Amino acid sequence: MAFRRAVEQARKQKAERLIIPEGTYHFYPELAFEKYAYVTNNSAGLKRFVFDLTDMEDFTVEGNGSKFILHGFVSAFTIDSCRNVTIKDFTMDYARTFHSEGKVERVGEGWVDLRFPEDYRYAIRNGNLYFSDERGNNYPFSHLLEMNSERREPEFMASDYWLTDNTIPAEKREDGTVRIFKDKLTAKVGNVLFLGPGHRLCPAIAIDESAGVNIHDVTIRHAGGMGVVAQHSRDIELLRVYIEPEEGSERMISITADATHFTHCEGYLRMIDCHFFNQIDDATNIHGMYGVVKQILEPNRILVFFPHEQQYGLDVLREGRTVEMLKQMSLMTYDEIVVEEVIRLNKEWYEVAFAKNIAEEAAVGDLITDISYPEVLIKGCRMGNNRARGLLLGSRKQTIIEDCYFHIPGSAIYFEGDGYYWYEQAGVRDVIIRNNTFDNCNYGYYRWGTACIAVGSGPKEDRAESRYNRNIIIENNKFIISDPRIMNLYSVDGCTFRNNEIIESDAYPYTLGETRAFVTDECLNIDIQTE
Repeated sequence: MAFRRAVEQARKQKAERLIIPEGTYHFYPELAFEKYAYVTNNSAGLKRFVFDLTDMEDFTVEGNGSKFILHGFVSAFTIDSCRNVTIKDFTMDYARTFHSEGKVERVGEGWVDLRFPEDYRYAIRNGNLYFSDERGNNYPFSHLLEMNSERREPEFMASDYWLTDNTIPAEKREDGTVRIFKDKLTAKVGNVLFLGPGHRLCPAIAIDESAGVNIHDVTIRHAGGMGVVAQHSRDIELLRVYIEPEEGSERMISITADATHFTHCEGYLRMIDCHFFNQIDDATNIHGMYGVVKQILEPNRILVFFPHEQQYGLDVLREGRTVEMLKQMSLMTYDEIVVEEVIRLNKEWYEVAFAKNIAEEAAVGDLITDISYPEVLIKGCRMGNNRARGLLLGSRKQTIIEDCYFHIPGSAIYFEGDGYYWYEQAGVRDVIIRNNTFDNCNYGYYRWGTACIAVGSGPKEDRAESRYNRNIIIENNKFIISDPRIMNLYSVDGCTFRNNEIIESDAYPYTLGETRAFVTDECLNIDIQTE
């Protein structure tokens, strides 16, 4: 209650600082702030936050090296409708993680015996495995992933096992292990099996409708969702933000989704000297969101639906903003037009009117979205040992990736965007990738990327005309490769690969069929220099 009162008084008095004396603090959901929140690419719902920084201006939270331990289903920070806010100098963790981990002790046909540390309380009811904490909270799980216990990374070429009922058939053995059953399930003795949550309910730091947000010298050991997630915000800086397990800890996994994620942000986005390790999704994803035209009501009025449940309620289309309209399968823009009126029917449906008539070629099934993007700088960051990919880049303003280190099981840098699954707007226009080290990437599941630097998703039709991604420069980097696939591009106009060092490695075997270092398909203006 003391921290809640401190935040409330700071807001009321328009204080400049909340100074927290160095110490270890435990936070529980019972007296936390509560509000219904739509958080991009996370699970929407009624959420509780320790620090509710709403409508704050010129305000700093100074942690002074403190450690925050959260208990149960509560997040650390919401930064909502703020201007010039800084949070700094603390470490956060959870007493009980939202995932579970078990050490593999025996393996048979369709079964694995796991030994769970005391941190992961469990019970077997009606022949199924369930997890809980000391306060009675349940921790359902929806997928499994094998982690190499020596390298502390996903096992070579290991894939996810997806579950349908947020549990798995199990029985307790006399030696205290738990035998779980699933068709074709396998793992190596001595490795760790990750049991991942079926939700993204509790991000560490959620930013919405804010400008001038600085997160400095913050370490996030765990969260039940993303680490730092921002939407409809501008001018964001992450400096020395470390998302990784504590050194020497038995825990294999840091957070249970992307380390960072940014949707419809603008101004500048900077990530400098950050660490993103052992999270269960990408290091970052920078994108917008597509809505689908469901009905043309009048020549200047349409009905729009946002299809993906993790993008409900974000109100992408706003009065006075310029939007683009484009074809769903080719992702080719045919009109840019100013929004005059938006009627929010509910969290998924919107009636939208424009200052002029829409283009004659507009049709039901087309896509629409706001055209706002940040200038991106990712510098001096280190990332790896996580599930899936590294940097998913989708801003159409200049993006610079420099002086970074990558050890990613999938593609280290991924250009995505699609109009049929995640409905994520992307399509870069000016990217510089320089002075980085790519250290044995693509050792993980083959669907996590077709090369160290790759295009994924994108247009399904008219790829040669779409040129969805453009103007990429890759220079002065070091590629240490046991997987020969360095670059795989399609529907790109303008890519230069020059002055890069390529060093062969035997750190991992190579088991896939593709041996070409460079693959380009339906591209234009590609210049690959390897000498």
